[in-house]
Amino acid sequence: MEDFEKKVIISENMQTDESDSQDSRSKTLILLRKFLSLQQRRAEAYTKLRDGFAAYTISGAESTYQQLCSEITVEFSDCSKQVCEVESQFLKPDCSRDDLARLLRAVQELERVKLQLTARMQVLKKAGRPSERLVTHENCSYKKPAQHECVHVHELTDAAGTEEAEADADYDNAVKEAIKGVQEAVTSINEHLEEVRYEIAALESE
Repeated sequence: MEDFEKKVIISENMQTDESDSQDSRSKTLILLRKFLSLQQRRAEAYTKLRDGFAAYTISGAESTYQQLCSEITVEFSDCSKQVCEVESQFLKPDCSRDDLARLLRAVQELERVKLQLTARMQVLKKAGRPSERLVTHENCSYKKPAQHECVHVHELTDAAGTEEAEADADYDNAVKEAIKGVQEAVTSINEHLEEVRYEIAALESE
């Protein structure tokens, strides 16, 4: 009789372990899918930001562009908050997936860098190359209604030309560095997302 009771207990424990394992897989799948949906929201927000900036460069509607930036900031903040919540779930005993928590944390850092560089790129493009920026005459002095002494008129010298060329070169390098940084961040993010998709496929096949 004792042997029979032991076998029943062992069987029940095995079933409990199997059930716990199944629950853990199900929760992990749900969390990973939620993470991918949040990344999709981020991608859509970037598309809106890119299209909005393109429209701004044509229309010059500053208030519309600033409103868009505010909306995008709120969207990114909400996505980031939810990803952090998903990350914390992976660290709990019923999931115990530190590896996935680290992966999400890495994506978070890359997204932060990507957003910073995207904002920097747009600020630079708004300003334009130094030699091509529009001249304003608000600081000029007017002697007659139709004439003014322009503070921007100066004798063209080699030094002035060199200074302008250097400013343009610095500007071009800053834009290139920002673009390169965004591209590298996107590549790394996509690699991490592939890891997530592989993990989902593996869990689904179990």
